[in-house]
Amino acid sequence: MIMKKTITLFIFVVCGLAAYAQDKPVTVNNQGVMLWPDGSEVHGFGVNYTVPFAHAYRSAQKLGVDPKKAIDNDVYHFARLGFDAFRVHVWDTEISDSVGNLLANEHLELFDYLLFKLNERGIKSLITPIAFWGNGWPEPDEDTPGFSHKYGKADCLTNEAAIKAQENYLFQFLNHINPYTRIAYKNDPNIVAFEISNEPHHGEEAEEVTAYVGKMVKSMKRTGCKKPVFYNVSHSIHLADAYYKAGIDGGTFQWYPTGLGSKEELGGNLLPNVDNYDVPFKGYKGFRKKAKVVYEFDAADVGRSYIYPAMARSFRTAGIQWATHFSYDPTFLAYANTEYDTHYMNLVYAPQKALALKISSEVFHKIPLYKDFGSYPQNASFDGFSVSYQQDLAEYLGDGKFFYTNSTKTKPSGIEELEEIAGFGNSSLVQYEGQGAYFLDKLEDGLWRLEVLPDAIWVDNLFGKNSLDRTLAVINWRKWNMSVNLPDLGKGFSIKGINEGNTFSAESANSSFEVQPGTYLLSQKGKEYNRKAEERFKNFELGEFIAPKSTLGKEYMLHSPPSQINENEVYTIKAKVVSASLPQSVEVKIGTWRPKSYKMTRVSGYDYEVQLPKEAVKSGFLHYYIVVTEETGEVTYPGGKAGSPSDWDFEWQNSYKVSVVPVGSALYLFNALTDFEELNMQWMPGVKFLPTADPTKAMLNLTYDELFKPEDNPQPDYSLRYHFGKKVSARETELTSYKEIVVHGNSVKTDTAWVKVSLITSEAEIFGGMVCLHPSKGDYRVKLSELIESKLVTLPRPYPDFLPYYFESGREDATFDISKVETLQISIDTSQAIGDDRSGVQIQSIRLE
Repeated sequence: MIMKKTITLFIFVVCGLAAYAQDKPVTVNNQGVMLWPDGSEVHGFGVNYTVPFAHAYRSAQKLGVDPKKAIDNDVYHFARLGFDAFRVHVWDTEISDSVGNLLANEHLELFDYLLFKLNERGIKSLITPIAFWGNGWPEPDEDTPGFSHKYGKADCLTNEAAIKAQENYLFQFLNHINPYTRIAYKNDPNIVAFEISNEPHHGEEAEEVTAYVGKMVKSMKRTGCKKPVFYNVSHSIHLADAYYKAGIDGGTFQWYPTGLGSKEELGGNLLPNVDNYDVPFKGYKGFRKKAKVVYEFDAADVGRSYIYPAMARSFRTAGIQWATHFSYDPTFLAYANTEYDTHYMNLVYAPQKALALKISSEVFHKIPLYKDFGSYPQNASFDGFSVSYQQDLAEYLGDGKFFYTNSTKTKPSGIEELEEIAGFGNSSLVQYEGQGAYFLDKLEDGLWRLEVLPDAIWVDNLFGKNSLDRTLAVINWRKWNMSVNLPDLGKGFSIKGINEGNTFSAESANSSFEVQPGTYLLSQKGKEYNRKAEERFKNFELGEFIAPKSTLGKEYMLHSPPSQINENEVYTIKAKVVSASLPQSVEVKIGTWRPKSYKMTRVSGYDYEVQLPKEAVKSGFLHYYIVVTEETGEVTYPGGKAGSPSDWDFEWQNSYKVSVVPVGSALYLFNALTDFEELNMQWMPGVKFLPTADPTKAMLNLTYDELFKPEDNPQPDYSLRYHFGKKVSARETELTSYKEIVVHGNSVKTDTAWVKVSLITSEAEIFGGMVCLHPSKGDYRVKLSELIESKLVTLPRPYPDFLPYYFESGREDATFDISKVETLQISIDTSQAIGDDRSGVQIQSIRLE
């Protein structure tokens, strides 16, 4: 059907039937605010998404996925998340030749299709026609025909032939008529604006930069386009005035507040990193008078859900009208996260993070421009929104909506006024054991639409070096109990499946029922209604449901034992057993000769736990196994070996191993040998990981004169961050008994070297003390009672790097609570020691005694 429609539309274009009178475009007033044609303020929130191009397109080909079907599926999920904005940097290198002629090929046709499908859902677009990138990432670049491939980004900004190619390309791109809409991009009312190019890095003089940008603007305006034209002003910020003088209508910004490419999930409270989007040139003449959009943002390498609404709040305070997250993983790729391994976003595979974006969209549509809510922790709650690191929870309650990213104890008042619920886990209104998102939409009194997505389980490190051959996350369809407690449904309501192939029909028992993934109508007992699956509601059909079938090909045991526990104390072992159906039993077994068994109890969903009694926790090393009994027999973990340690011929030697230490033993917060790779820092030549003569030890080496570049960091400080929360989790009960921080290390080529060691709590309070190191390697101490409030460095360092170096807390009376510490900050005052003598410090470990 689509092929016939496409052919017909192309005939219309060839016959000259594509004439279209442009609707009134979005405008920018003299306060720098974008306005819709009716004069109301533009609000836009959504995602970047790249299926028509580059790695996503090639991966679809490799995996046998129809890109158009993939687009259909993902755009439906955009609609469910309340997105109304889309942005992408078009891979010009795939759709142009070396002189800038637009090429009609599969990439352009797919992009046209994507815009058409977004239009159908009411999602507006901001397009960046020039990316400058090759099309390879994360693979090698292909030999593409475009001018970007021929010249590269640097020459594209200065070479006259390359500039002419860009002018030609932009003119043709804006004049291109989408065969699905029969409207040229320049006239399409669903395209809000254009950003000229993606992240240019200018090194030229200001006049040359203004001339270059001006040429790009002129080539676009020459088409008759009246839409706003934007340029990236958050790169080479010393040229901000040069950008604004070039005739642009607004500036574009980006924000990666937790850096990029940590290769593992970041821990600790990162709300200080997103507290304030402070633009250093906000006082410039052009800034306030020009519109402001964020083309890309993400809390990279953060797997939690609490952080995004706080970012959205900071954007609105900074005057941002439009923001698009980078980047939404196509559902067919989300199992492997290969496109951008430092990012991860997908409604099915990352339901809690996606729900956080749904809440962020509400922030963008409710919070007024420039409204300031103060600093963290005071701004953790704002105008019906709240974020909590401790609970990994973001919430919104207002305007008839109740959204939450994790189990919550919030009890909405005025339940009768609710029209929409979206959540994960349990609340006062919905209880659900599954690991997927759910949505409830009120259709009329006594009638609600319920959509339940399948379980998503992360089974490996999402943020490492990934491959299509490696599974990082799986989907499982399992029936779980759900309770829905809404007054207008009552306790005994009806449940009827309405998505394709879903014939489920039942009555709830005291508001509870079993449910599997799908779409349902929940109706008050005895209520009559006439609703069809194909009926349109908001921007989707009632019966729509999109989710991959189960990808769970094997059983997974997810368990990470702590490094240390205390002897003669109860040890709680927790594990997640991910299987297609409930196991018959799960047990912990200690030893292989007549092993002692402890039955684990299912707490909820896939989660099991058991408490080992004190007598089983003796000083030394505790070795144990977890044995899962299925209908097919027993399987032992770690390793997933068939059989049990109880078997006479069990040969598996691998076990879970935990150090059991006497109460009061030193608690190591940092060990260079094991923890260096997990340090969050700015990479500089002066930071080295060095071996010692003892193969069981290593040193963190910091050489003063190579620690920072003054032009990059005007602060006379170099700091590193290490999250040790997992280390202390099993021994946190004795944190209050410690008296000192002990640094084991030495100075290098200097008689004395001062290091500041600070402890950060889960509430982002920081207290530190100075430690003086000498040339002889040994223990150097500072009393915990002598720690004073310190400056918290926002680590990992954000991108763009003009954002604040230190976090300014809104807390007036911070008090040090040792029981809440979870992160270490090591700081060097480089102003005292810059020189050519290669002086510095070496740190082997940091511990509490």
